Amino acid sequence: MVERLPQAKTDGACCWLNDDSPVIGMSLRKDRIDTFWFVLRHEIEHVLQGDRHAAIIDADLEGIRAGIGEDLPPEERAANAAASTFCVPNQKLILFMKRKHPFYYEKDVIAFAQTATRHPGLVIGQMQFRLNDYRYLARKAAVYKIRNHVLPEAIADGWGQAIRANH
Repeated sequence: MVERLPQAKTDGACCWLNDDSPVIGMSLRKDRIDTFWFVLRHEIEHVLQGDRHAAIIDADLEGIRAGIGEDLPPEERAANAAASTFCVPNQKLILFMKRKHPFYYEKDVIAFAQTATRHPGLVIGQMQFRLNDYRYLARKAAVYKIRNHVLPEAIADGWGQAIRANH
């Protein structure tokens, strides 16, 4: 985990040290559970698909850049689709949103998250994306911070920590 540089919008990166050693980096630019799991699963998909042609740097992974539109390269569409489905099974979310349209109440979202066996923050994040409204339940989503849970167990550079260089 690497603290982002000011003004940088890098969310994740994937590269290979050799044929058997992938490296995934994440910035935790947005301290939210939905972004953490989406970005991590996105980068894992690059590894699973063997996207080794060059280092992949994923920035600003929301909106169109988190979609599956034809304007994105095939490897990015595949990574986004895998990450989206990992966060919330697409068919379940589509059916829920059709059933509740246009009134998506917080209590219904939390109940759906329980039936889908997903964290409410993941459901909110996917709904924000599908609605193209990142203000939707934003206060509730802001409660689901992830950085303090991840950093103590990760190799991290930034946030008051430094990776020691071995000579």
